[in-house]
Amino acid sequence: MKSLRYINKYLFKYRFRLLLGVLFVGISNYFAVRAITISGGAIDIVKDYIAKGNQQSAADKALLLHSLRDEFFLIILWAIISGVFLFLTRQTIIVLSRLIEYDMKNEVFEHYQKLDISFYKRNSTGDLMNRISEDISRVRMYTGPALMYIINTLFSFVFTVYAMRSKDVTLAIGALAPLPFLAISIYYISDKIYKKSTNVQEQLSSITAFTQEAFSGIRVLKAYGRETNSIHEFESQSNEYKTRNMQLVKIEAMFQPFVVGLIGLSIILTVYIGGIQYFKGIISFGTIATFFLFINRLTWPFASLGWVTSLIQRAAASQTRINEFLDTQPEIASTSSVNDPIKGDIEFRNVSFTYPDSGIQALNNVSFSINHGQSLAIIGRTGSGKSTIANLIGRLYDVDKGELLIDNKNIKNINLPYLRSQIGYAPQEVFLFSDSISHNIAFSIDQEKHNEKAIEKAAVDAAIYSNIISFPDTFQTVVGERGITLSGGQKQRISIARAIIKKPQILLFDDCLSAVDTETEEEILNHLKRLMTDKTTLLISHRISTVKNADKILVLDKGEIVEQGSHKELIDKQGTYFELHKMQQLEKEQANP
Repeated sequence: MKSLRYINKYLFKYRFRLLLGVLFVGISNYFAVRAITISGGAIDIVKDYIAKGNQQSAADKALLLHSLRDEFFLIILWAIISGVFLFLTRQTIIVLSRLIEYDMKNEVFEHYQKLDISFYKRNSTGDLMNRISEDISRVRMYTGPALMYIINTLFSFVFTVYAMRSKDVTLAIGALAPLPFLAISIYYISDKIYKKSTNVQEQLSSITAFTQEAFSGIRVLKAYGRETNSIHEFESQSNEYKTRNMQLVKIEAMFQPFVVGLIGLSIILTVYIGGIQYFKGIISFGTIATFFLFINRLTWPFASLGWVTSLIQRAAASQTRINEFLDTQPEIASTSSVNDPIKGDIEFRNVSFTYPDSGIQALNNVSFSINHGQSLAIIGRTGSGKSTIANLIGRLYDVDKGELLIDNKNIKNINLPYLRSQIGYAPQEVFLFSDSISHNIAFSIDQEKHNEKAIEKAAVDAAIYSNIISFPDTFQTVVGERGITLSGGQKQRISIARAIIKKPQILLFDDCLSAVDTETEEEILNHLKRLMTDKTTLLISHRISTVKNADKILVLDKGEIVEQGSHKELIDKQGTYFELHKMQQLEKEQANP
């Protein structure tokens, strides 16, 4: 239950709605108990009327019937009032739970956005989705139905017990004697339910993660003919989920029969003790009947305790899982809120970096600088640390040693959202949303800045315009998930258009031309040359043709700079760059004899 304390801030936020709901529950239960109390008198009137029969006068009969009508009228009136306030209870407390669900989903999603790349590498997408959907839904069941039934049970118990005590103390004690056993069983079983609920939620996350990966990688599954294996694995995961759920259900199934059994014991004690007192003339027949109605009044609230207990323990297990993520603090955080203009001077001073999750050292004592308006190209073999430099400039990671300066200011002292707003990034792994091409290109700018001419201009500069207008819906063409309906080259060029439309001060192109042919690459670079005149540009590639016109070229190998200079200078050195150039020229000649 400690984990559910986190929800108290939401209960406080909607405290007036909650208090109103509690008031409505109290009023509803008060009138419901009043109706039962009156019914005992009505039963005694009927009994007297039947017992006396023709021995009573017409006036006495008329008086009894008049009293009976008054009693029935009050019973109906109190029942209607109780029902109206029960309706209002649901309109306050159940609506409250929906408001809390809305707030929690927004809070969790907002917190997800703050967490860094390392967090997403450690956690599967399916698990993240399950916590924001299934887990929060279970918490809602606690703040709605469970909370409502708890309050209702408390009021019902207090008012009913008070009314029973007012009628007859001895009979009340006998009828309530089994309740301590109920309290002990709740304490024992709820702990079991909590543990089983946690196991169920963990397995549900595993199923969600497996399903999400299977759908995302469906082309790979089909290409390798692994559909049958995937089905068997899903069956295995589902069987485990079923097994854990059955263990939970068995424990829950024990509870309600136990509660009903205790209520049956209360009825037996009421009949026995009430019968003895009735024959002694201590209580009336109507009092015994009233006690039956009182016990019936307590039957549903206490019978629902097993279900409510299950809801609470499931919610506690889910909230524990949610809290694990909410307690996770981003490793990359902004330390400044000042938005000083960024020109784009970049300097690496003895920078070293090791990926925290894999322990692989990507950069070792790297130093270089690039001035505003210049272009810097980085080339090297796979795993040499090229993409790491782009990640560090975008502050997706922080350097381990050394300093990374932007405009002679440590990057950690720059407002992070503002820094990223000044960077146009075309990553190596392109991600397109399942939306129109127009919205994918305009993704990097605010909604109010969306402009058809600007979108078309970006598409022209990225050499994708002719492809787009050939589609039936042109720019309104909806691409599939992750852009599955487009070719690799088309996705890369849309990604480039997305980067340049925002007109940033720093452009980062991370091997984003690898899937286009050399002719299209030349066209794109010619368009970009004009855009790059007043911007700092970083070109990362394994192709000489992509980087040869850059102001400066760095050659990386195993996280270190082994050569640097212009294209001509590096060719003249006849080192690593020269060998790479010669090899690519040979490959080009063989491909085009």
